[in-house]
Amino acid sequence: MLSAHRLGHKRRQHPEYLHETRLTCFLYRDNFSYMENTSIDTAAMDQRIAKRLKGLRAERDWSLDELARRSMVSRATLSRLENAEVSPTAQVLGKLCSAYGLTMSRLMHMVEDEFAPLIRREAQAVWIDPSVGFKRRSVSPPAQTLAGEMLECELDPGARISYDNPPRPGLEHHLLLIEGQLEVTVDGQTHALNPGDCLRYQLFGPSAFATSEHSGARYVLFML
Repeated sequence: MLSAHRLGHKRRQHPEYLHETRLTCFLYRDNFSYMENTSIDTAAMDQRIAKRLKGLRAERDWSLDELARRSMVSRATLSRLENAEVSPTAQVLGKLCSAYGLTMSRLMHMVEDEFAPLIRREAQAVWIDPSVGFKRRSVSPPAQTLAGEMLECELDPGARISYDNPPRPGLEHHLLLIEGQLEVTVDGQTHALNPGDCLRYQLFGPSAFATSEHSGARYVLFML
């Protein structure tokens, strides 16, 4: 039985505690479990995300109130995000992805005009949401001429991350569990995965990823 509770879980139920839960960008060495001490400047990343979010809203001619209504993120939080006063959590970005109809990589403007065939591991961007214990590596970022993208993700033991809606209805997912144990809930049905198991689905509603108190999980996710 997987537990959805960890130390500080009550705070993670409120993703707008952004001053306590920063989404940080790190570079990893070839050994996935070893994280370098040097991080990409967080303030610069915040500015990049803020600029992207403000541009997306301007493209659609939405007011902050309209975006708040569509995303279910408070107007005050949206304003602080667009002014780079806070860093978003994965859950907040998930809500904004749903509102804009974009995957997280596309929302953060990681779209390459002309894709490079080879992406070295040291060049792959990684985001961390420490409030959930979630690491997300963009193994194959989206490109204008490619339909899919690939992520390598890691959840700490006793972690749970949930999304209210997909970036777009019917988004195709192929999830391969590499290490640990993972429960994935899609449209109300929970699937228990062991290493080597592959879960394939089209997402139309809520989804959640959870690990037990005794085992984390590392998995590859391909989205199309």
